[in-house]
Amino acid sequence: MPASGKLIASARTLGHKTAHGFLALTHNGFALLGLAVAISALILISRPDLRLAGATELREWLDTRLPASTIVAAAEVEEAPASANIVVASDRATAVNPKNLPKEQAAVAYWLSKKYRVAPEPIAALVSEAYAQGKANKLDPTLILAIMAIESSFNPFAQSSVGAQGLMQVMTSVHTDKYESFGGQHAAFDPVTNLKVGVKVLKECIARAGSIEGGLRYYVGAANLPSDGGYAAKVLAEHQRLRQGVGLQASPLMTAKSEAATKVSHAQQVALADSNL
Repeated sequence: MPASGKLIASARTLGHKTAHGFLALTHNGFALLGLAVAISALILISRPDLRLAGATELREWLDTRLPASTIVAAAEVEEAPASANIVVASDRATAVNPKNLPKEQAAVAYWLSKKYRVAPEPIAALVSEAYAQGKANKLDPTLILAIMAIESSFNPFAQSSVGAQGLMQVMTSVHTDKYESFGGQHAAFDPVTNLKVGVKVLKECIARAGSIEGGLRYYVGAANLPSDGGYAAKVLAEHQRLRQGVGLQASPLMTAKSEAATKVSHAQQVALADSNL
């Protein structure tokens, strides 16, 4: 074999041996690295104190290499959302401690809470708002609450088959304009907003009918129908039960109806006596 051929063969042999050695070294190196990682993992699992100490040192090492402003900003990002969410959620909640209400309102709230199995805090908020709206619109607040009881049983998300929505079952599609100042139609499902709009509708109905009983017929959409299906009677009966349940005097409307019924009954007795003569 010529000298050049031997040289080439030697070079190839050297290259193969070098590559083989490199591969063997790399393979052994990875094996050793894997073994070291496995041993380290076992040590950290069996020694929580070492794991905690290592994590602390690593964090301190990273903190020393970050600008102070970055660390402060990161801390604010971590803490701000939790506190902010708590404040916002608390502000949104429709709830009041009944103990903070006047005595009469607290009694009404507890009575309704027990009868309709609703938490006293949300009911207390509605009672407080009903009294405020009743005063502003010259309506009996317990009548407003009686309507809510009959209409939705204090379910703010109630919806009838004809589209009446919310606590007072206002026809949202008919009274869209009344919700504009509250942000739109979806405000119908906000308890306090629905109460306010419902009181507006009720006041208009009573003014149109000229009486509370007639106004209730308008409110339920039965003004031009032969019967309201007993709706007005149900509301007035619940109104009376509520007032009696908390020790309030009978409403003027119910007293007047009772006196009228007594007069009619007396007149019938007189007529019957005359007919027997």
